[in-house]
Amino acid sequence: MSNPLRPGSSSWRRAATLVLAAGGMRPGLVAGSPPAAGFRLLLLRRSPRQGFLPGAYVFPGGVLDAADSSADWRSVFEPHYRTPRFGLGPAPPPRAVFPALPLPSPDAADGDPEALPDDVAFRICAIREAFEEAGVLLLRPRGPPLAPGSRPEPSRALEPPPGLDIWRDRVRRDPRHFLNLCMHLDCTPDIWALHDWSAWLTPFMRRGGRRFDTAFFLCCLLEAPSACPDLTEVVDCQWSSPSEATENFMSKEIWLAPPQFYEIRRLENFASLSDLHKFCLDHAKEGRERWLPITLLTADGVLQLFPGDELYLEDLDYLEKHLSTEKKTEEIMKGKKFHRLVIHNSHHYSLYVTVQSKTKQVYPKSYVIGKSHL
Repeated sequence: MSNPLRPGSSSWRRAATLVLAAGGMRPGLVAGSPPAAGFRLLLLRRSPRQGFLPGAYVFPGGVLDAADSSADWRSVFEPHYRTPRFGLGPAPPPRAVFPALPLPSPDAADGDPEALPDDVAFRICAIREAFEEAGVLLLRPRGPPLAPGSRPEPSRALEPPPGLDIWRDRVRRDPRHFLNLCMHLDCTPDIWALHDWSAWLTPFMRRGGRRFDTAFFLCCLLEAPSACPDLTEVVDCQWSSPSEATENFMSKEIWLAPPQFYEIRRLENFASLSDLHKFCLDHAKEGRERWLPITLLTADGVLQLFPGDELYLEDLDYLEKHLSTEKKTEEIMKGKKFHRLVIHNSHHYSLYVTVQSKTKQVYPKSYVIGKSHL
């Protein structure tokens, strides 16, 4: 089912987020130590002064800028742009989704026939934001296109160039300078290392609240690069395994918004970086699922419903309001078809997942906290 967003509904801004998963040693271990099991994720703590998700630990990301779609990038990507989709491979098949894609943000390139396709522009946005917020450079030297049908190995971040802070400040002030940095280093953004992962529409919380249509990409790195918060948008950072991030959230050391918690629990399905990377390559043609969570207010709590849940409604009325019931949370947990998150309080969530993905993507396993934690 596909429904367009109504004129006059929330002002949706298009954005991109980058989930960085890295193998290698834990920070502080000496050379020659055995590698850590599994992988770690880069989490950035947003400044408490930020208007959206203040103090939350998030993945790098931000709003798409017109500079990310600029036709000037074509000379940087030469000769890659001459291949279909800049060498990203066949496009995933179109899929009817609820709701239909909102109109492009005014920040995007306006009607320029030479502007980059969204598949490329969103990846440039995610890579640029990782540089701005954490100082991580996902660039590769310019060279011939990847061989058709090749399966790229996990990537490595570029070593920080001299004058990193000066370049970060320039890019933060004007995203067009990211293209200048790439030209200066004779590199291209490593868009081929970014895999489609998911897409989230901000659920309705209150009228006038900020709403984003965010594409999530995943990038597997052989080892964790140094990360340095910009101390403006981001004030701290850490590399944590999915289980460590969950434990830190439960112990109130960090705070995670529902999408980040969901994605971290989803990544618990993978025992190693190689397993995660293989999954991304094998499912490249599936594309990403794009969801609008719907908030359900019960008599004693709050839930977020995801597509497939027996209570989820593909109804445009719920773009701008909550579902509500006079029943208690326990009373509505007697169904069978669950895809929902129960928000017990700000640091305790339970996930109930009994549905299967229609696109062969992996969902998190159910995660229910005990009453002793409440």
